[in-house]
Amino acid sequence: MSSPARPVGKVTIAEVAERAGVSKGSVSLAMNDKPGVSAATREKVLRAARELGWLPNQAARSLSSASTQVSNVGLVIARPARLLGLEPFYMEFISGIESVLAERSHSLLLRLVSDVEEEIGVVDGWGRSKQIRGSIMVDFTLDDPRVAAAADLRLPLIAVGHPDLTGGLPSVWTDDGAAVAEAVRYLAALGHRRLARVSGPAGLGHSAIRSEAFAKAVSDLNLEPGRVLPTDFSGEQGARATRALLASAQRPTAILYDNDIMAVAGLSVATEMGVSVPAELSLLAWDDSQLCRLTHPPLSAMSHDVFAFGAEVARRLMDLVEHGSTESGAVPAPVLVPRGTTARVR
Repeated sequence: MSSPARPVGKVTIAEVAERAGVSKGSVSLAMNDKPGVSAATREKVLRAARELGWLPNQAARSLSSASTQVSNVGLVIARPARLLGLEPFYMEFISGIESVLAERSHSLLLRLVSDVEEEIGVVDGWGRSKQIRGSIMVDFTLDDPRVAAAADLRLPLIAVGHPDLTGGLPSVWTDDGAAVAEAVRYLAALGHRRLARVSGPAGLGHSAIRSEAFAKAVSDLNLEPGRVLPTDFSGEQGARATRALLASAQRPTAILYDNDIMAVAGLSVATEMGVSVPAELSLLAWDDSQLCRLTHPPLSAMSHDVFAFGAEVARRLMDLVEHGSTESGAVPAPVLVPRGTTARVR
């Protein structure tokens, strides 16, 4: 049974270390959000500190200082570092956030974690230590546990996701359903009857929204039922999904991808398999980073100003931090930019 919480300053680091079964050095690293301890150890330390009601000296001192002295904003992303480094979306999104924070002499504190449960622990630790002023939450899943946990996190939070996914949290989102419907209508107007979609993880909320919109648009236009192959957003899995589609008996004549790195990989696979783009196969990317303009032929895309998206998220978070409230709302939806990988069916 957990001991009752004790006042800040009455508990020592040694007691926290003993409760967590780790060294005092590990407690210091974990509580100060420093590298050198595993995620499991960090979580044990945070749990022990919560049970004992303990904060490190620096955090305890911050409780008595003005909150405006803290100039960090947090962003936690539950994706592998290797994949994140290859994902143009997040590079643009973070750049947009930074453009707003820099105007206010704020900094972005970025953490990569393995899952949302670890994220909740990180944000809870930030709130208790007064290390940041507010946090951005991304990649919402269906029935996301962060929605229920948000009330206890003691921080201003802005959610990046559709209100159907984010509960009552202040949120900013794009209308992905409308963009998918536009893409399907465009491909159908070019004469394509057999479409496929290479999506992100099926459990992600925006993947589910896009899949539902894709199925509805295909049905409304009386096209053949479209296949959806989920991936982890990587080029490797995008290529594997494309090979599976092009090797199938019912090969699609058009493929819509959930990001541009998978579309680039898909274009390479089509070349590898001797399928001419766009004469035999049309490809349509998502987000429209610089990658789409560097391929041959250049990729058609659902173009999205991701930099402006990140900037708007940061502005609304700062409204929440500085004024206690902000408006939820959608930013402009992705729009179709035809280039060299889409054409009429022969």
